[in-house]
Amino acid sequence: MRFCLWMAVFALLSGCSVPSEQPVETKAAKPATRPSDESHRFPSQDRVKVEIVDDHLLGKDFLPGGNLAEYARGGKTHHLFLIETGSPQAAALLMNDHQKTLSNAKFIAHMGGYFGMEGEQPVYIFAKGKWLAGLVGLPQEEADLVAREFAARL
Repeated sequence: MRFCLWMAVFALLSGCSVPSEQPVETKAAKPATRPSDESHRFPSQDRVKVEIVDDHLLGKDFLPGGNLAEYARGGKTHHLFLIETGSPQAAALLMNDHQKTLSNAKFIAHMGGYFGMEGEQPVYIFAKGKWLAGLVGLPQEEADLVAREFAARL
């Protein structure tokens, strides 16, 4: 009787094997939401194109995706960009991160933004509500006029 009991226990245990490699559960990467097309917010005069950038707008690791418009006037080009964030606080934090990359950054009180240089390029950034917006490639005086018109569309 004991022999039969031991044989039954042995048979049960031999049927239960532990695999040497546990299957690894892979979590699918959270699909990033594509920024919405906000081309209607950009001034149409001198506009060449508007493109949607999925991530790292302007090649900045800290910036999410957004809309980037190219303009050409008098043989010169410049860009306007627009990023929709979840809140005014998020837009302000992104602006603060971007401001840190600018050399000789000056606070523009009437816009609540900054103007400075990134390498050879002048950059003007501002936050309005849930939006982070800016211009690349225009001197401050010209950028200020364009920024005011752009801000009115947000």
